[in-house]
Amino acid sequence: MKTLCTLLAFGLLANVAAPGQQIRYTSGQGVVPVYEGWEKNPDGSFNMVFGYFNRNYEEEVDVPIGPDNKLEPGSADQGQPAHFYTRRQEFVFKVKVPANWGEKEVVWTLNFRGKAEKAYGTLVPLYELGNLIYLENRKGAGALTYPEEPNTAPTIEMVGSARRTVAPGEPLTLSVDVVDDGYPKPIVRKTPPNPNRPAGGDFVRQASPATQAVVKLDPGVRLGVTWVVYRGAAEGVTFDPMRSAVVKNAAAGAPAAEGPLKGRATTTVTFGKAGEYVLRAYADDGVLTAQQDIVVTVR
Repeated sequence: MKTLCTLLAFGLLANVAAPGQQIRYTSGQGVVPVYEGWEKNPDGSFNMVFGYFNRNYEEEVDVPIGPDNKLEPGSADQGQPAHFYTRRQEFVFKVKVPANWGEKEVVWTLNFRGKAEKAYGTLVPLYELGNLIYLENRKGAGALTYPEEPNTAPTIEMVGSARRTVAPGEPLTLSVDVVDDGYPKPIVRKTPPNPNRPAGGDFVRQASPATQAVVKLDPGVRLGVTWVVYRGAAEGVTFDPMRSAVVKNAAAGAPAAEGPLKGRATTTVTFGKAGEYVLRAYADDGVLTAQQDIVVTVR
């Protein structure tokens, strides 16, 4: 009886958060669509930008395109993901609307585990996105510069066909060519790090979209590519590597490269089971991204 009571008590305590803390669920929770804001295109049209929040810390989930994963008005399929990585993923996809869109809404609905969640996209001025918004969200307020850098998104182009067929377990090599304007420039540290400060210490970095993001640059990379499963079950899908460096930062003491940056990123992907997959390669300069989709039939 004592052992049973102890186990029951432990089970109850494990699901009770201390004041000011949140319960961390590894699995079993839902996914919330998020409207990030809008941006204006040179032709006068607009992009409504969406992301999502997977409430689970470990469980990746799939919601197929259709009645449970749809955009309105128009076709249910307007380029949204069907595979959802854990936690907060920002600026995942864009829905283009015409210049005369006015006050209408774009609604993204996710119905998962019996609960329907919706995100409402509108052209309210408050939600306008600019480079500074992307910069602050993806790199933090400490990366803000004055005057603002004239950053434009990279371009990305598939090497070879964007449709492939492969057998389960068979390695598939994918390459993309990436070009960027060279912004943002690397931050030059004005003062050297304090050698007396212990590395890491007891400091715990707070969870945020920047720390939880799947699409991000590895340390020391100035321009890179992240490969993700965009549609299709990711279990059994392996990228080697998932994040590829296109251009790295200059060595200590060397001048940073000026002008456009370009290069090729390559990965090898294998699939554990048959199916239809959409993979997405995000070209990333650390602030702005561009994407290339690859459709892979595994049979």
